[in-house]
Amino acid sequence: MKNFLAPRRLLLGPGPSNVHPRVLQALATPLVGHLDPTFLNVMNDIQALLRRVFSTTNQFTIAVSGTGSAGMEAAVVNVVEPGDAVIVGINGVFGTRLAAIVERCGGKVIRVEVPWGQVIEPDTIAAALRQSSPVKALALVHAETSTGAWQPLEPISALCRQYNALLIVDAVTSLGGIPVEVDRWGMDICYSATQKCLSCPPGLAPLTLSERALSIVKNRRSPCQSWYFDLSLIAAYWTEHNRAYHHTAPISMLYALREALRLIEEEGLPARFARHQLNSRALLAGLMALGLDQLPPSDRQLPTLICVTIPAHIDEAAVRSQLLELFGIEIGGGLGPLKGKVWRIGLMGESSTEANVLTLLNAMEEIGIRSEWVSTPGAALQAAAHIYSGGDKV
Repeated sequence: MKNFLAPRRLLLGPGPSNVHPRVLQALATPLVGHLDPTFLNVMNDIQALLRRVFSTTNQFTIAVSGTGSAGMEAAVVNVVEPGDAVIVGINGVFGTRLAAIVERCGGKVIRVEVPWGQVIEPDTIAAALRQSSPVKALALVHAETSTGAWQPLEPISALCRQYNALLIVDAVTSLGGIPVEVDRWGMDICYSATQKCLSCPPGLAPLTLSERALSIVKNRRSPCQSWYFDLSLIAAYWTEHNRAYHHTAPISMLYALREALRLIEEEGLPARFARHQLNSRALLAGLMALGLDQLPPSDRQLPTLICVTIPAHIDEAAVRSQLLELFGIEIGGGLGPLKGKVWRIGLMGESSTEANVLTLLNAMEEIGIRSEWVSTPGAALQAAAHIYSGGDKV
């Protein structure tokens, strides 16, 4: 059997994103035991750095061993018990997945659904809370990866406090790319994933819980249905003093996450958010010059995940294949009812650069010229350059 050599790819899909060489180097750091004092210091560093990215002082801020879906499952199974009513906002794939996990816990799902690509307005949430009270929790996706919709959260947290419901937030495609203000916005549970805006390989799920959420975890009527994700057990491993063994942590991945978080710290969150905003504006300008339209409303479009609809005369799957085969560029297609109708383009973390935006637009233009759906060569690059030159400012 031959050695495996991965092809070089520009990762501009919905995840994973490209990884900085320092993070790859961290993965090669020699292993130590998962209870070695030096490794426990690494865990302490990760907790401190994650609190800053989450904008929280929550003591319980950890990295769950598993991908973003592990964070989702841990968030739900620890607070939802049989018979609990949970409102779930559904406007894409991941709201649907949240509802499925609630149901598997024996919870009663109250679905608040809007068309894919839209967001769930606070008035709609208020009506659901009013009609369904009492409810255990409200679960929302901050950044819906399947549609590129950016869900407003700040006005909703006050409603959760009014109706004594926990606020559970999926920040998988937002943490590290746009503001995630856990404390200021009153989130009780927030989870994410390492492979998106944090630009670390997939395999860990950052998670933070408020004291209110922890109280519910500790005072359950019945044991958590998952032993592996039981946060009352995991807490002992992540507590700085008197750590107790729970499972063997993915040591190399935690090395990598520490380095990825250090890179974010060096850049600074305000500068990082501004970078994601600028590059997304330039990409959108170029895509619209190619005759594409964004799926979410312009004021609800994520800067980390651009979702555009595709005219019927463009073979969307063929374009994605050519981008990968000819240019080594990955973008994503649609999921569920959007399959074959949209492209999902990630500009997350290390992948969000001016060079990458221009490279993608240039490749798309070349493919479009060959296939005769681009009639004005250079228009996409010109539109993006206009944004980068500050030409969109009044």
